[in-house]
Amino acid sequence: MPYNRCVRYLVTARVKPGQSGPLEKAIEDGTLGRGSVAGSEYLRNMAAAREMPDGVIIWVEVCYCDTPLAEEREYWEEYFCLERVQNAHARSRCRDLNGAEPWACGDCDCSARLEARLAQQGRPFRPGASEPLRPRT
Repeated sequence: MPYNRCVRYLVTARVKPGQSGPLEKAIEDGTLGRGSVAGSEYLRNMAAAREMPDGVIIWVEVCYCDTPLAEEREYWEEYFCLERVQNAHARSRCRDLNGAEPWACGDCDCSARLEARLAQQGRPFRPGASEPLRPRT
């Protein structure tokens, strides 16, 4: 049985009212997630996050907790209302979970196709962006 149960999650969230500015500052000064064992993962997540036309922010996150985002949740919930957290890949093919390669999620490409599709949707997320995203017509 694998010992760390790492999984990649597709996170869907909305910035809480009044938190766009503080989130932007935390990203700019590198303090987002300060104190968490996840370290720079928060900044990596925000660099890859996408904003959809309806204002939803989506990103793929690597999590080593038994409960999804158990470590990260308190840091995210300071700025976001987390709407959905779901598996970003088929757990049955996870090299970490099936025991083939412990701690594989750190450098795994199992969600690369999903992340490539996301990169083509919406726009890069930048808190504090002044102009709303307009849906394509």
